[in-house]
Amino acid sequence: MDMAKDPWGRKALPPRLGRLAGAAAAAGLVLTLAGCQGDDRAEGSEDGRAVVVAPGKPGEKARTLTPEQAAKEKPDDSPNAADHAYAQNMIEHHRQALTMSALAPDRASADGVRRLAERITAAQRPEIAAMEKWLALHPAPSATAGGHAHDHGAMPGMATEQQLKELSDARGADFDRLFLKLMTAHHEGALKMAGEALTGGNNVAVEEMATEVVATQSAEIHRMRAMG
Repeated sequence: MDMAKDPWGRKALPPRLGRLAGAAAAAGLVLTLAGCQGDDRAEGSEDGRAVVVAPGKPGEKARTLTPEQAAKEKPDDSPNAADHAYAQNMIEHHRQALTMSALAPDRASADGVRRLAERITAAQRPEIAAMEKWLALHPAPSATAGGHAHDHGAMPGMATEQQLKELSDARGADFDRLFLKLMTAHHEGALKMAGEALTGGNNVAVEEMATEVVATQSAEIHRMRAMG
């Protein structure tokens, strides 16, 4: 997925999200005209009801809509299969990152590696909670419930059981090197999963969570490469 970056590594939203934000802003511009009198009264507000002024496209006049009409014109952000797959799979992906990071305090020799592990834990634990809450509010359809788009072992960036054992057995500089290697690959996999959600998903909340993952983990990838 080709997304431009800002100066500190955050990837810009893809065009579809920009159009979604623009449409939401246009549909959400509300002017309450109930108190208007005389010549100030806008069309559609003679009965004293509030109206919504929806800016027109370039060269077109603005339209006045009832709140009900404006609500119907808001973009539909109903969760789709890509949204559910992202939340389900990223929870498991994050949990492995927490498992790996939990090894650092007793095994790492570099303070930078220990601090990195702490930051990863501090960021990803609340992200797991947010995705679990989202899934509780938006249960997957029965046709897909209980099944994920990816096998957990096949998700991009996931360490194998053998690699996790090697990391657990390592100490000192050996642990530092292996941790940075595995976690960099793990983060790169998360970026791929987030990119899939941003491209194929439809729910604004999932898009926001995926965008945060892109921003946070892109910065951490740069930091780990510099440390390695």
